[in-house]
Amino acid sequence: MTDQRASLFALVAGAGAVVLAMLAGGDGSAIERVVHPPALLRAALVGGSAALTVILLGRAIARLAGGTQDVPGLVRGVRLAFLAVATASAGAGWAIGDGLPLIVALVIAGIDVVETSFLLLVVGSRR
Repeated sequence: MTDQRASLFALVAGAGAVVLAMLAGGDGSAIERVVHPPALLRAALVGGSAALTVILLGRAIARLAGGTQDVPGLVRGVRLAFLAVATASAGAGWAIGDGLPLIVALVIAGIDVVETSFLLLVVGSRR
């Protein structure tokens, strides 16, 4: 898959996440089922979110430390940092048993992926 196709796919996926957040935010029963899974699964979701947050943050720092010569790498580093924030928000939602942080996580991830995909398309077209 080319970089432009991957960016277009990510752009569509990000917009889909924002639409999903809007739909889920309007339907309280659907979000309650996601927020309150069985206790063991909920604990696994919280732990997995914490682990994924650390992994994404580490990769973001590595990308951003690469220097200013690789603009697409910097954009991807920023994307990874915001996705780490989104996974932390999702984990917090499962930990406290509230749906709002999960909706916020979808919005953060969706908007971030849309904007960074757009930036990658612009950077790719200038090369």
